[in-house]
Amino acid sequence: MNIPESGSLHDCRDAFTSTLETLAAQNDDIVAVCNDSVGSSKLGRFRDKWPERLINVGIAEQNLVGVGAGLANGGKLPFVCAAACFLTGRALEQIKADVAYSNTNVKLCGISSGMAYGELGPTHHSTEDFAWIRALPNVVVVAPADRIETAAATEWAASFTGPVFLRLSRVGVPDIFSDGHRFEPGRANLLRQGTDLTLIANGTLTHRALSAASILAEKGIEARVLNMATVRPIDRASIASAASETGAIVTCEEHTIYGGLGSAVAEVVVETAPVPMKRLGVPGIFAPTGSANFLLDEFGMSPRGIAESAAELIKNKA
Repeated sequence: MNIPESGSLHDCRDAFTSTLETLAAQNDDIVAVCNDSVGSSKLGRFRDKWPERLINVGIAEQNLVGVGAGLANGGKLPFVCAAACFLTGRALEQIKADVAYSNTNVKLCGISSGMAYGELGPTHHSTEDFAWIRALPNVVVVAPADRIETAAATEWAASFTGPVFLRLSRVGVPDIFSDGHRFEPGRANLLRQGTDLTLIANGTLTHRALSAASILAEKGIEARVLNMATVRPIDRASIASAASETGAIVTCEEHTIYGGLGSAVAEVVVETAPVPMKRLGVPGIFAPTGSANFLLDEFGMSPRGIAESAAELIKNKA
């Protein structure tokens, strides 16, 4: 699969809000709820079109989730939008009790996830949200890889009855999927076939994993690439097949290596087909201040860094 040049980058928030507006025009029950984040959530056009359907609770994330749950219980379809770090951190109890435990039809939209707020530092990094939210029953956890998958996942979330956490970045990414792509929850996308090892990524790391596979191919190493957009439920069959057929797995995520995508994959691997693994991510520290792309490179997740980790891992294959 070819990766566009770096100039062809897109903000997935634009695809999310454009899709939300299209859905809202067709369904009067769709409402947006935000925490004084109309700008960062890119809900300005939604507000202008349907001012009565945008609820801004101010900087009060616990109320944000509670209001969203109340609207859902009243028959509305709420998309609750806030910076991922504050939505999942400040309102975790409300997400647990009002949304997950109650199995309420709320769509939680974590905006500017991962290290997208880079220069604002550790307080604004959201590198624990996979771990927090995937531990909760009933919540589908999704991190789309590009604008096309974002639009498809948003459409799916609106059609699904139950809690969803959409993890959306503001960091520009290239198109990976083609128009018309259909999002299937719990289903990985095979982006590149390979037999020597498997690279598994999601969100902002998927296109980097694809580029890493191209670098590895130049060295005669054929890497399978899986886009694992759904962290819960995770595609156990694809992971087990990758482990047994390629013999080694590298995971890449804009998240701590503890409790996120890498941990979820490792849980499946150890239960089905134990093979050498390397988890790339934030290595159990508070990520420092710096742009998201700079920090990803620093943590070994540039395309070349991923390729080097993969090449090293292959040495440990039985």
